[in-house]
Formats: sequence, C-alpha cells, structure tokens
Amino acid sequence: MSLWLNGIGVSRGVAIGRALRLHASDLEIPERRLAAGDIEHEITRFYGAQRRARDELRSVREQIPLGTPGDIAAFIDTHLLMMDDRSIVDTTVANIRSHQINAEAALKKSRDVLVAVFEQMDDPYLKTRKDDVEHVVARIQRVLMKQAQPSAPAEGAPKFDIAEPTVIVADDITPADIILLSQQQVVAFITEFGGPLSHTAILARSLGIPAIVGLRDARRWLREGETVIVDGEQGHALADPDAQALDFFRAKQQRLAAERAQLDLIRDQPPVSRDGVKIRLLANIELPEDAAHAAGMGAEGVGLYRTEFLYMNRKDLPGEEEQYDAYAKVVSAVQGPITIRTLDLGADKQVDSGARLGPTPNNPALGLRAIRLCLKEPELFRTQVRALLRASRFGQMKIMLPMISSVGEFRQALAVIESARAQLLREGQVLADDVPVGAMIEVPAAALAAPMLARVARFFSIGTNDLIQYTLAIDRVDDEVNYLYDPLHPAVLQLIQRTIEAGVRAGIPVTMCGEMAGDVRYTRLLLGLGLQEFSMHPANVLEVKRAVLDADLRELHAKALRMLASADVEEQQSLIAAIGR
Repeated sequence: MSLWLNGIGVSRGVAIGRALRLHASDLEIPERRLAAGDIEHEITRFYGAQRRARDELRSVREQIPLGTPGDIAAFIDTHLLMMDDRSIVDTTVANIRSHQINAEAALKKSRDVLVAVFEQMDDPYLKTRKDDVEHVVARIQRVLMKQAQPSAPAEGAPKFDIAEPTVIVADDITPADIILLSQQQVVAFITEFGGPLSHTAILARSLGIPAIVGLRDARRWLREGETVIVDGEQGHALADPDAQALDFFRAKQQRLAAERAQLDLIRDQPPVSRDGVKIRLLANIELPEDAAHAAGMGAEGVGLYRTEFLYMNRKDLPGEEEQYDAYAKVVSAVQGPITIRTLDLGADKQVDSGARLGPTPNNPALGLRAIRLCLKEPELFRTQVRALLRASRFGQMKIMLPMISSVGEFRQALAVIESARAQLLREGQVLADDVPVGAMIEVPAAALAAPMLARVARFFSIGTNDLIQYTLAIDRVDDEVNYLYDPLHPAVLQLIQRTIEAGVRAGIPVTMCGEMAGDVRYTRLLLGLGLQEFSMHPANVLEVKRAVLDADLRELHAKALRMLASADVEEQQSLIAAIGR
C-alpha cells in the first residue's frame, strides 16, 4: 500500500528511486580516566586521528568534479580549516591534560562548548553552522573509535556500490558524504532533520538534486529497497507508489527536464518582461570564485556578499589589512555591482576569551547583534568600514547595513562611514568617488518605517529570511516550529509591499536577497508587488529569468493589489495561487 509523507521541500525536481537508509550518526562516546603517565600518549593518539580525518577530507576534496559551483567545495574547505581550528584542537588537548580523560571524551567536551555557542546565535544561516562542528568532530571521533563514516570509509570512497537510482534516507548527511554520493546513482536526499538553510538543502540545490528535509521518522516509515518518489518542490515523498502515481510523476519529471533544457537558450537573453520592463537579477555569493559562476548563470552582479566568515573559526579579530585584501579580491572578481553586508554577528558569537564582544544574551535574536553591536563597538565597525572603503576603488561597491530598525541607527552608522572616508582621504588613500550605503530591511519596524528610512538610505535590500521570522515569531532553524515559516502570510506580504512602495516613492532601488527571491514559486507574486531587483543563489538565476520573460507586470500588479485588499483568507489564497500560475 502506498504511503504519502510530507517534509520541507528544499531542492526542486522529481526523483524516483530505491530507498537506502543510512544509520544514525550519533556515537556513544566512552569516558575513562588516564594515569598520569598515559596523558602524552593520549595526546599523540588524538593528533594522529586529527591528521587521518584531515587526509580523508582532502581525498573527498580532490574528487569534486571540475566546473562544480564554488560553494560546494567551500563546505569541504571550511571543514578542513576547522580540523586545525584551535578551539577544537587546543581545547581538546587542554581537556586531556586538565581532566586526565581519554581523547574521545575530551573532544566531546570541546564539541559541546562550541555547539552551545552556535545554538545561541541569532542569524539562521550561522546558527546552522553548528552542523559543521558536529560533522568535523564526528569524523575525528570515528577515527579515534576506529569506525567508518556512515556512508564512506576512511579512504574517502563510498562503501555502497549503488547500481540503480537511489534515494538516500538519513537523519542527517555530511557535506563530504553528499558530494561522494552525488557522484553515484543517488537521485534524491531525504533527511529527518534540518531546514531550508541546512547543509543538505544548500548542497542539494547547488547540485540540482531533489531533496526533502525535516521529514520526521523517515527511516522508520520508509523501508529499505522500496520505491520512493521525491517531489523536492512540494516536500512530498510517496513510498510504494502504484502505476498511476508512477505515470504521473514520470510525466512531471519529463516536463521539468524539458524546461531545464530550455534554460540554456535564455542564458544571454536580457531579463525583460513581456510588457517591456527590465528586471535586474543578481547573485548571493560566499567566495570570490563564485563570482565567475554567477556571471556564467546570467547574474548581472552580486546583491549580497556576507563578511561574517572573516570572523569565524578564529581566536582573534581580523585586522584592517586582512579585511582589505579579502574585499579587494572579491570586488575585483565581480563584473557589475556588488553589495557587501557589514558584520552581522552578535554578542552570542565570541571570537575568543580575550576579545569578547559582550556577555552571551538570553535571547540573542533580540539582543546585541549586527548594526547594534557595531555601534556599541565603533572601533570594530570602523576597522571594517576602512577596509571596505579602501577596496571600493576596484569595482562598483555598495555597503549594506544589517538589522536597521530606525532612522537614528542608520544616521549613526552613516556618520562612522563618512568619518572613516574623511580620515582615509587625509591619509592619501584612493577611494571610489561614490559608495552608496543602504539598509537591510529584515526587522518589521524597518519595513513599517521604510518611508522615513528611504530619506536617508541610498537603497533597500529586503532580507526575507529574518523578516518572516521576526514577523511570525518563529525560528526557522527550530525543527519544532519551522513548519510555521510562511513567506505568503498576509502580514509578510504587506511589509514587503510597503518597503517596495517606499523605495519607489523615494526613487531608490529595492532588492530582495532572502531565500524567497530565488524561489520561482514566488517570482510572479513579487513582480506583482513591484519588486524589480532579485538577488539569489546563482543556480536559481535562469529559472527566475524564465518567469520574468513570461510575465506581464501590469497584469500581475493588478492581481497583487486585489489580493492585498482582500479581507477573506480563502480568497487571498486563491488569488495568490492565480498569480503564481
């Protein structure tokens, strides 16, 4: 009998294959006391396991095919860096010595401290990076305990000889395993945990593999070897389908494949709607190497470049020269405009015990973070701003301030930037003549105050990930409530429209850089609300462009206004569905 299961669809497409369940990745970590004479030997054993685990990852890194998007290799590079991170290595050695315990138990103590820090983070993207700690530590633990990886033994080759289309079903999957399995006949991933920003979600989208996350008890409901249909857009999994269901989804597969084949034909076509409106499509990137991939997919520039990674996995703060080198490299690599977001970390992220940014708050999402932290620690902010302004001469840079909630905050930050510019010019530095400074609209207060903010900001960028969370009072990374995350909630749409209208009236550009911007299900609705600049993962650019080419903005605008004016929930949903078709 067929079984229909629902999770969170995070990577579009339809796949049909045999279920292959991976065992839980949890390890039972033993703890034992060491004699004083055994401590140095145990430290040597830990260092050996760390080197072995690092070699395994390097082997995986070497197997990544040429031409693969840079963000895929970046996950492995991040794990390789973390293998040598002092907060893992030095802390574990210190635990062995001070507690006189075995390496496995000492490493677990290091892991528990780091995971606790990440779990306190406010930024959803960074919060899910606790998975990096979990995966790196688990790899070292398995070497220490002489266990293989869940899907790959020590030498880095998958232990499964997959000879037919296969759907992987697991509690979670490491980036290394995803990369290795994707080179076999793995056609889809289903995980019991995770959300839209989990490793599985990000990598599956980059690789173009359908995926569902947050499907609780999937390994209990799906039997080994049974046929499973995965609809990665809707988040549906159908086990043991009948002939009629197979025919339906095979037809959908063929239709989607034909549509994807047509995307290459519009790669160089300008994104202009049927009624002649030019839409700007930009990319969100993580690394300078991603710029070329983004341009190759048709992106006209970069709408979001995060800077937090310079501050992560280290015991000190990056200096001005280090930041300048990083920004100059990425700005030079981008053909077109690039919007760089200033530091979006908070007091919940401690760089080290000697450079603390404040006490860990009870509720970091509502605490000292992003622009609030930068204004409280002006030298931290000034160092970054000086580096950004110095790098501005290499391209078309814009500076974006995160978590702005009032005009006063924006003016304070702008004063620091203008002061830094004047200081650099007195020093004889060469800077770009004009570096626009804009506000990220991710707090409901900012959206409500958008008409006033538009008088001082040069541009807006709507960060839907946080805007939706704060509006609906849910944590999208929390598996218990992320099902409530709803981009189509009337309150969210009203805030988006208010922001766009404020920008139009003030004559400043409005971009959207959250996940919603790259989800083609929402493209027509956003166009109807007046959005004309989208920034997204490079892999989504062509799909969004196709939706733009097929759209009539005047028709969509009239439908969107009617939808927003409706007081009937059922009518609203019907109108939203009509716009999306």
